[in-house]
Amino acid sequence: MKGLVYGGPGKRSWTDLPDPVITDPRDAVIRVDAVTICGTDLHILGGDVPEVEPGRVLGHEAVGTVVETGSGVSGLAEGDRVLASCISACGICRFCREGSYGQCLGGGGWILGHLIHGVQAEYARIPFADLSTYRLPAQVSDEAAVLLADILPTSYEVGVLNGRVRPGDTVVVVGTGPIGLAAILTARLFSPAHIVAIDKAESRLQAAKVFGADVTVLADADPMTVVKSLTGGLGADVVMEAVGTPATFELCTSLVRPGGRVANIGVHGKPATLHLEDLWIRNITITTGLVDTYSTPKLLDMVVAGQLATGNMVTHRFPLGDIMTAYDTFARPGETGALKVVLSR
Repeated sequence: MKGLVYGGPGKRSWTDLPDPVITDPRDAVIRVDAVTICGTDLHILGGDVPEVEPGRVLGHEAVGTVVETGSGVSGLAEGDRVLASCISACGICRFCREGSYGQCLGGGGWILGHLIHGVQAEYARIPFADLSTYRLPAQVSDEAAVLLADILPTSYEVGVLNGRVRPGDTVVVVGTGPIGLAAILTARLFSPAHIVAIDKAESRLQAAKVFGADVTVLADADPMTVVKSLTGGLGADVVMEAVGTPATFELCTSLVRPGGRVANIGVHGKPATLHLEDLWIRNITITTGLVDTYSTPKLLDMVVAGQLATGNMVTHRFPLGDIMTAYDTFARPGETGALKVVLSR
């Protein structure tokens, strides 16, 4: 088979690899039918995730068809069409028993495309397959389903739920790439008074309007003035960081009101300054998190019911074999207008 292999910072190749095999009774092997590229993959290529070793197949978001199951898999059969979650869960350890699957101590957590080979390949091994896949109803397309592997549950859990978005809140989302757009989409479920989107690219701010932002601000304009004008000078109730840079994190902490919440979603590869000299007196709550994907079944139900309109998220489509071109397109959103790219067989 072929897969997208990380060769060290800045290096990737679409190359021949051995087919995956069952190595544990709880494994399944899937044929990858649709896969996408995540901003986290770009962080890996930028050297921000040093745990990823050269030679690793990247990718943690896929829809596929089961081709083989281990003897310990009871809920899947050959031919089942499944969503492969970005998070694997042993189901036994302390954190899995609490629903904190991202912190799994039993060999799970975020391992696909991180600590083991991922899903940007023609076939993939999925550990803990019963707990780490979801059978898909026929009415949900591969393209819609693949967005449920990571970006929708990540934005919903780490951004919206951790940020405790409530009716009438003013919510600010800093960064309107796919994660930020998914945060806007799922924040709307809680009827905030305003959703303010901040980004460098005008094209992404236009996309943010489509997904539900009622106010957009270019990052090099004056976000502070805009947010204060909406809130009587107080600042935002909830600010979500969806980029992963020191500058955007510090911007978030400056935009939040006293008693407000900053929910960090972005992947950070460099230190960010926490200005406790300003924040200690303001009763600010700052949350971080790796997605647990406990919300995936609920989000899938909402997609089936038509309550989450994700169709505008995918802007570019490629055959799986064109993944090198897809990476080039996804990595230059300011030039290409790319939001989410999907590769299919």
